[in-house]
Amino acid sequence: MADISGGNLIDDLAGLDFSAVSPEEFARIVKGLSAKQLGEIMHGELRARILREVFGRMKQQFRPEAAGQLQALIRWKITADDGGGDDVFETSISGGACRVSEGHSEAEPRTTLVMGPAEFLKLASDNGNPVTMFMMRKLKVAGDVGLASGLTRYFDIPKA
Repeated sequence: MADISGGNLIDDLAGLDFSAVSPEEFARIVKGLSAKQLGEIMHGELRARILREVFGRMKQQFRPEAAGQLQALIRWKITADDGGGDDVFETSISGGACRVSEGHSEAEPRTTLVMGPAEFLKLASDNGNPVTMFMMRKLKVAGDVGLASGLTRYFDIPKA
């Protein structure tokens, strides 16, 4: 397991090779951090590295047997609270395959999920309850709410 308990949290995580961290280990790291700490690490280059690694793993975590014939474009918008731009990723599920792209396409999403960076990390690591986040307005859903509420069944979400 990666040791991030030593000195400065941001420096510890900045030196971490996220590609060598298993999804379960990532979930344990996220579980061990407070919402404030999660917010602190989600800035600048570290934020970009973390988001790209999480979205990059979606294809491997995808469960085609659960998706069946689902055809959907899911847009993820991770907001920035530091004056920087929001990050947008899109997950396309079609024909039993999952493709992920960075940025906002011209295609119309079936559902759009908007959340802060700490909430995204909690959801992606199974350390947050999407229903609670939705009710507390920390997760906003536009479009097909039914699809959004069932997204976890299409992916192997790591457990801490």
